[in-house]
Amino acid sequence: MQLLTVGNVFTGGVLLRLAMLVYGLWQDAHMTVKYTDIDYLVFTDAALSVWNGGSPYERSTYRYTPLLAWLVTPNVWLHPVFGKCVFVACDCLVGWLIVCVLKTRKLSDHTQAVYLALWMLNPYVANISTRGSAESVVCACVMAVFYEFQRKRIVSGSVLFGLAVHLKIYPIIYAIPLLVLLNSTNFGSPNGHKQSASGKQTLGNRIASLFNVHRVSFFVISASVFCALNVVMYAVYGWEFVDETYIYHVSRKDHRHNYSMWFLPIYLQFYSPASAFMGLVSFVPQALVVGVLGLSFDSDLYFAAFAQTFAFVAYNKVCTAQYFIWYMCFLPAVWPYSKMGLVQGGLAVGVWVGSQALYLQQAYRLEFLGENTFGWLWVAGAGIFVANNWILGGIIAKQRVVSLFNVDKELKAKKEQ
Repeated sequence: MQLLTVGNVFTGGVLLRLAMLVYGLWQDAHMTVKYTDIDYLVFTDAALSVWNGGSPYERSTYRYTPLLAWLVTPNVWLHPVFGKCVFVACDCLVGWLIVCVLKTRKLSDHTQAVYLALWMLNPYVANISTRGSAESVVCACVMAVFYEFQRKRIVSGSVLFGLAVHLKIYPIIYAIPLLVLLNSTNFGSPNGHKQSASGKQTLGNRIASLFNVHRVSFFVISASVFCALNVVMYAVYGWEFVDETYIYHVSRKDHRHNYSMWFLPIYLQFYSPASAFMGLVSFVPQALVVGVLGLSFDSDLYFAAFAQTFAFVAYNKVCTAQYFIWYMCFLPAVWPYSKMGLVQGGLAVGVWVGSQALYLQQAYRLEFLGENTFGWLWVAGAGIFVANNWILGGIIAKQRVVSLFNVDKELKAKKEQ
């Protein structure tokens, strides 16, 4: 009897999350250090404000779309754990979408189960959703976007993309690889741009091909959905919605320590104009690296998105542990095409975990022992930044770039090796 099957892995992942939900209730009731993420309390307070006819932004530190507060209003009138159940359901939805993606890439059932386990049986991932972080909602939406485009469903994929960017602004980076994907080779050439008799396209046709009907449709539909949602939210909550949901994240200065190497310089200049300037400057290297990566992998949408997200998180001016699942959801779709050996992979994981452990050691000394470790925290954050760049470079060097739409060709080449 084969134990490692897609059904068993999925069932095991669901049971793991249910067990962690129950354990979380016990820890919250009996221990000083709570299991529930502070953000979940913010969501619940915002939902209470909405339920009472007010604004979610009456709760300080609520920096999200009102949709999230609306989604968890049953926390108020049904049960406080309702929102966590929604986040766990989205977490499991990501797992189901991973299976759908792996099936379309024609991997065997056993192989699908192995890579599905990277998400469903990962205690780190399960911990994020069961503590009450809403990141799984965005991950589910992004994976649904990519799956729809993989199925060549441009309209539904574009609608979901507009929703994803509304939920959290960072998925806008995926517009780059999606636009690369939407070429006439992958999706046909309805505009009828033909080559000249010499076999070469004219300059006019080349320019026109950049703005083919697929790309224009993607832009118009996704932008319309995004704008429509924002218009509705603005009509209900006014400028406060724009300021808290979008502008805050551009001008954000976080005085609390986090994995980003930008933390200490911004902290030391927190009340100075230099602090705001550094916060804006931090976007420059991030935008350059993320943009280049988005253009670099042809039609391998999942790997382009993985590389972009890994770099986005590493270069972000604020970096916390829950951000890591933004790129972890792509791992099952990209790892099957990696040429990285067991030793190299183990070393990469070890460096990733070890660099964070060194940081957390200094954070523990600061938070629980009251020692001044700000300098060492910055050194540890810089170490994480270097480690992440090294890891990403190694992953890219060992990755086989495989188009979404050339699976049969890839399988044939793999058999011939």
